[in-house]
Amino acid sequence: MRKLSQNIYKKFIEAESKGGIILILCMVLSILVANTLLGDYLINLLNFEFGFEGFGLDLKYSTLSWINDGLMAIFFLYVGLEIKREIVDGELKSVKQASLPIIAALGGMLMPAALYFLFNYGAKTEGGWGIPMATDIAFAIGILAVLGNRVPNSLKIFLTALAIVDDLGAIVVIALFYTSDIHFNYLLLALGVFAFQMSLNYFGVRKVIFYIIPGLALWYFIHHSGIHATIAGVLTAIAIPATSEKRKYSPMEKLEHALSKPVGYVIIPLFAFVNTNIRFESAMLDGVFSPLGLGIIAGLFIGKPLGITLASWIAVKLKVAKKPRLASWKQVIGVGMLGGIGFTMSIFVSLLSFSLPLFQLQAKFCILIASLISAGAGYIYLSILSKKSAKNEKVEVIQVAETQLITDNLKVA
Repeated sequence: MRKLSQNIYKKFIEAESKGGIILILCMVLSILVANTLLGDYLINLLNFEFGFEGFGLDLKYSTLSWINDGLMAIFFLYVGLEIKREIVDGELKSVKQASLPIIAALGGMLMPAALYFLFNYGAKTEGGWGIPMATDIAFAIGILAVLGNRVPNSLKIFLTALAIVDDLGAIVVIALFYTSDIHFNYLLLALGVFAFQMSLNYFGVRKVIFYIIPGLALWYFIHHSGIHATIAGVLTAIAIPATSEKRKYSPMEKLEHALSKPVGYVIIPLFAFVNTNIRFESAMLDGVFSPLGLGIIAGLFIGKPLGITLASWIAVKLKVAKKPRLASWKQVIGVGMLGGIGFTMSIFVSLLSFSLPLFQLQAKFCILIASLISAGAGYIYLSILSKKSAKNEKVEVIQVAETQLITDNLKVA
């Protein structure tokens, strides 16, 4: 199963890196559209409602809601499968393997949240402390993919595992702190559906479709319970079997593989396109220097690398974890910088944090600024480190060759 998981991981990295490039293009396209005459048409399209109402069902929502609550549930299903794969047969399989990315992720969540809270304590935007907590896995891995073999593979695995734990933390934060009033009748129905899915797993049902169909009901009940509907994706991922038969892919691995391209190439870029949608206004620039803007930028650009690096260093010094193989602490700092790319999940949390459109707009603009700064700084920093490392290796090779030549001449003499 280990080889199968490694193959899945390679395909996952490939999809995420290409998806990161498409994500950037969609982000740029969205900003261009928003600031032209097409911007009003886009807003009207996003506000257009469609769906079904009747027979006790309420499934009529705006285009934006279908994307943010519906398609993003598929994204969270994919994230849940990633997390489960890493726990079953990956970087989170054992305590020793999982400790560094878990501890680093915790540091990378707590430090940005604390910095944001310091800037916004007592302000109307105080509740947005969850915005700078998560790392955008597609964007960050996309940057590392561009760097190629200039960074050790252990760093890519470390960043991937860290971002996955980050996503899990964001899911918990959304479930606990960014929900409306809870309707327990729908919540009980949702728990009943989840229990049914788990019973299917227990009795050895391996067809994915038998988990997806109840998952649709689970999504509906959770959506109406007051908890954000995307949690249904994670719960469905938990229920899907992770064991394989006769060295074949498990249902979990098959579904993850099937979802990798739709999520990376369609769902996340589409989410970025409809939610970036930033029309530049003077009020946005004011927001950059407001407590909201300073909290987001400081949280992502400063809090992320500081929290990730400091937590990792403490964990290694206390010997509860090991530093990524062939990686230096300077490179870990660079990975921490890339951790400051919080685009997708940060925008998602900002939409849940504020009901005021102005705060949402300012938050998205500041997330964009912080993510671009983090991406650029991380890429440049790691590129410089790789050049210095290559130069030092070349010098060492020359020195070894010169030493060998001198030794050979002495022997001849």
